Amino acid sequence: MSIHEECGVFGIQDPGGHCAHTAYYALYALQHRGQEACGIAAINERKLSYHKDLGLVGEVFHPRLLEQLGGTMAVGHVRYSTTGDSRRENAQPLTLKYVKGTLAVAHNGNLLNTPRLRTAFEYRGAIFQTTTDSELIAYAIAQERLRCRSAEEAVCQALKGLRGAYSLIVMSPQKLIAARDPQGFRPLCMGRRGDAVVFSSETCALSAIGATFERELDPGEIVVAENGSVRSIRENCPDSAGHMCIFEYIYFARPDSVICGQSVHEARRNAGRLLAREHPADADVVIGVPDSGLDAAMGYAEESGIPYGVGLVKNRYVGRTFITPGQESREQAVRIKLGALRCCVEGRRVVLIDDSIVRGTTSRQIVSLLREAGASEVHLRSSAPPFVSPCYFGTDIPDQDNLIACKYGQEEIRELIGADTLGFLSLDSLHKIAPDARCGFCDGCFTGAYPLDVSGDDPA
Repeated sequence: MSIHEECGVFGIQDPGGHCAHTAYYALYALQHRGQEACGIAAINERKLSYHKDLGLVGEVFHPRLLEQLGGTMAVGHVRYSTTGDSRRENAQPLTLKYVKGTLAVAHNGNLLNTPRLRTAFEYRGAIFQTTTDSELIAYAIAQERLRCRSAEEAVCQALKGLRGAYSLIVMSPQKLIAARDPQGFRPLCMGRRGDAVVFSSETCALSAIGATFERELDPGEIVVAENGSVRSIRENCPDSAGHMCIFEYIYFARPDSVICGQSVHEARRNAGRLLAREHPADADVVIGVPDSGLDAAMGYAEESGIPYGVGLVKNRYVGRTFITPGQESREQAVRIKLGALRCCVEGRRVVLIDDSIVRGTTSRQIVSLLREAGASEVHLRSSAPPFVSPCYFGTDIPDQDNLIACKYGQEEIRELIGADTLGFLSLDSLHKIAPDARCGFCDGCFTGAYPLDVSGDDPA
């Protein structure tokens, strides 16, 4: 299985214009969800224009380009590699020109039935420009539009043929359409700013552009924005509360976001509190691995009574090593990304809180950094359970050959990492970190049990 990683999507419809500028600022707020490529597509008087490239948002866009894009509607995307390679043509939004006009599609997630869909389209003469499953979604919508009376009806029909994870935004010349898969694997919310309607992967992007959060889309829901009005299509909505990826709380989302009614910051603090109860340590200071380990470290310190400290300093100009493609580059990036604060850890017994332990290489190097800085003991705690299975729905959890917990027991992992003690959050406590959440969760990467059948290329 190829590596699957996170993305962020954003869309806006605003009669006041300048939508590309707004999308630019929103993508900045979503940059943590994708640092390989980004793009913005905009509509001006029903004409589609776009720009996308490899790189960070601030590198790809400049004021003159945003002014040219303009837009009374815009769709934006930040990307890591999903089912396609890290190439410019795989950057999103994907755009199509076809007999009914134009489409722009931004997709976060991963499809299970990609091989069958791709083969079916190829036998009907489709020529693919990318290696992403997102292009399949765009083709499916365009094909249905030839038979349907409206763009939203085409989206509704096309999505019935997809299996897997998708939070997506579709832009036609007149409408902005947002949709979530029936399991609700990936977050997607809606807000307003004056007469503008906006959609975003996370609420932090709404705050960044001065929009007010209105609600989250339900699993399976399709929302259509046209001329300032909004209507909902619930034909694909299931009776259940869905299975949102619980790793959003542990790692992916920004701490100032709210997902399914639950503050991400509070969920991480809860994880730290529960971790302190399950795996106490006799220590002098609690520190977190920046950034997603910091909130959990605060919770551990509050619960344990051990002082919280800043023991690791992050280089803000380096991306997330967990989702840096390639094992060698991951290992090289750790020391560039993090530095130990000797005055905080020297001669002290340290509790080190990280959000998770996947391959173990990053944890081993961080423990080594702390020992080099003079830490007398390092007690490693993970605010997630051990990973035992890959993710099929859009998160960078590799196959079992690369998961340290699939090869070794806990004591062996502790020895390999070089920690004095090691503790993982239990599965029981994992489901207690988000008590305010109004949704169900997918925890397949920790249990091997998935909401959908993932056996084979195209599970039935």
